[in-house]
Amino acid sequence: MGLSASAPWLSYYGNTPTTLRYPNTTMHQQVRAAAKKYPDHIAYTFMGKKTSYRDFVKRIDDAAKGLTALGITKGDRVTICMPNCPQALDCFYGLNRIGAIPNMIHPLSAPQEIAFYLEMSKSKAILTLDQFYEKVAGVAGDARILIAKIRDELPFPLSALYPMTKGARAIPKLPKTGYTLWTELLAGGKKTELPADTGKAEDCGAVLYSGGTTGTTKGIMLSNMNFNALGLQTIAASGYYPDISGMRFLSVMPVFHGFGLGVSIHTALIGGATCILVPQFTPASYAKLLVKEKPNIIAGVPTLFEALLRMDTLKDADLSCLKGVFSGGDCLSPELKKKIDTFLHEHNCSEQIREGYGTTECVTASCLTPKDYARDRSIGVPFPDTYYKIVNPGTTDEADPNTEGEICVSGPTVMLGYMDNPEETASTLRRHYDGRIWLHTGDLGRMDQDGFVYFRQRIKRMIITSGYNVYPSQLENIIDGHEKVLLSCVIGVKDEYRVQRVKAFVVPMPGIEPTEALKQELLAYCKEHIAKYAMPREIEFRTELPKTLVGKVAYRVLEEEANAAQEK
Repeated sequence: MGLSASAPWLSYYGNTPTTLRYPNTTMHQQVRAAAKKYPDHIAYTFMGKKTSYRDFVKRIDDAAKGLTALGITKGDRVTICMPNCPQALDCFYGLNRIGAIPNMIHPLSAPQEIAFYLEMSKSKAILTLDQFYEKVAGVAGDARILIAKIRDELPFPLSALYPMTKGARAIPKLPKTGYTLWTELLAGGKKTELPADTGKAEDCGAVLYSGGTTGTTKGIMLSNMNFNALGLQTIAASGYYPDISGMRFLSVMPVFHGFGLGVSIHTALIGGATCILVPQFTPASYAKLLVKEKPNIIAGVPTLFEALLRMDTLKDADLSCLKGVFSGGDCLSPELKKKIDTFLHEHNCSEQIREGYGTTECVTASCLTPKDYARDRSIGVPFPDTYYKIVNPGTTDEADPNTEGEICVSGPTVMLGYMDNPEETASTLRRHYDGRIWLHTGDLGRMDQDGFVYFRQRIKRMIITSGYNVYPSQLENIIDGHEKVLLSCVIGVKDEYRVQRVKAFVVPMPGIEPTEALKQELLAYCKEHIAKYAMPREIEFRTELPKTLVGKVAYRVLEEEANAAQEK
C-alpha cells in the first residue's frame, strides 16, 4: 500500500478535523447561509464603506435580476474583467444565483488577450470599469459591454471628491452609446422575477485561466463544490475551525485568481468573516493597510512578503492582530521564511508564515504547513479529504517515499475539466488503479514517510547544462540564503558548448551596493554550496525583478531578455 492510501499526514493534523461535511449547495447558497446566521456582520468593506451580509445578499439578488433582464440565463458565460471591488463580487454571485458562469480575467489584460478570452468562453457579456472601456470596446464583438464605476461605491465625501483626483481625470469620457452602465442594469431588473434556484453543487461555478502543464492558456472549469470545499478546507486547516466569523481578511490577491477568489474572498464570505477589498495596491500601500485596518488573515505571494520586510511603515508596527499569515503562488525559500518569521515575532505576532501549495486546477491551495509545526523546505500536508500521490513522471505508478516524481492530487476541489478541451482534460485527469480520479499537476516533488510534501518546481522549468539537469529553484534557495541577498532568479541562457549556461539575477539587500567585490563574494559562496556543473556562470544585479500579473517573479521575461541580448 502506497503513502497516498495510508495518509500518514493525518497524524500531524492537531486540532484540524480529518474529514468534513460538504453541503450540496451552490456558492451563493453557501454565502446566503452565512448571511442568515450573521446578518449584521460586515461582508466586505471598500474604501471605508461597509456592506453587511444582509445587504450583500440583497445586492446579489439585484444583480441576478438585472442580469436576467439583460437576457443572461442558466449556462451562459459572462466575463468579469474587474479588480477587487463590490460590483465584481455582486456580479460574480449574481451570475451564480441564476446558474450563469463567471469567466474571470485580469482587468489589465491586453486587448488581444481580452478578445481571446471572450472568444474562448463564448461570453454573452463582459463587465469592466469605465477606465477600460476603450480597449474592451474594440474587441468585444457581439458581447454586451457592462460598465461599472468605482465612484458609485465610494462613501461620502470620497465620492464627491473622486472626480477631482488624478486617477479620475485620466479616465476617458464614455461615449453616449455602446454599453450598459451597471447602475442601469440594476435599475432595469427591479421588476424582474428571479428564476427558480435550480443550481447544483456539481454545476460549473466559474472559469479561471492557467497555462496548465503544457504552458498554453486553458479555461479551467471549477464547480460550486470545488469552491465550497476549498473554503471549508481552508477554514479547517487554518486552525480556527469551525468559526472564522467576525475575522477580517485583507483581500488584496485578485478576484480573477484562484488564490484571491477562493481564499481571500469566498472562504471569508462562507464563514461570516469580512473581506477588506483592495482594488489596487503596492507593497507600500499594503503596509499602510496592515497598520490601519488591523486584519486577522493575510495571504500573498513570497515577493509581496519579501517587499514588506523593507517597509518603514512597519518598522514599529504592532502586528498582534494577525492570526493567520499564508504564502502561496510561488516557492517560499527557507531563508525568506526565516526572515519573515523573525519579523513577525519582533512585531508581536505569535504566528509563523505558513506556506501552501496548489494549482488553479484545484481552485488554489490543497496543501498547507500545519499551524504550529513546519519541516524545512516542506510545503506541508494535504487538506482534509485531499490525497497526494507522487508518481514516476509519465506514468500512474506511485513512487517510493522520498523519491522525486510528479505531484498528483485527488479530492473535492479537483476541477471539472478544461473548457471545451477534452483531450487536455483526459491527459490531466486520470483514473488510477485505486479507482480515484487524480489531477496530474505537472509539478515535481516528493513526499516523505510522514506524508509531508516537498515541492521542487514545475517539470517544465529545468535547465539542461552539459547533460545535467539543473533546477533553478534549488539554486535560488541557496543564493537567497546569503545575508546580502534579498531576492534572486536563476535562468538558463543559450550556450553553444553547454546547450544552456546558468545565469543568476540578484537583488541585494537594502543598503548593499552591487559591486564587483559583491559578485565575487557571491560566486565564492556558490562554489561552497553548488555543484560545479550547476554553478552560475554570470551574475547580474538588479534593483528589482519583473513580476507576473499575480506577483510571481517573471523568470520567462528574464530568459527572453538574456537570450535576445545574446543574439544581438
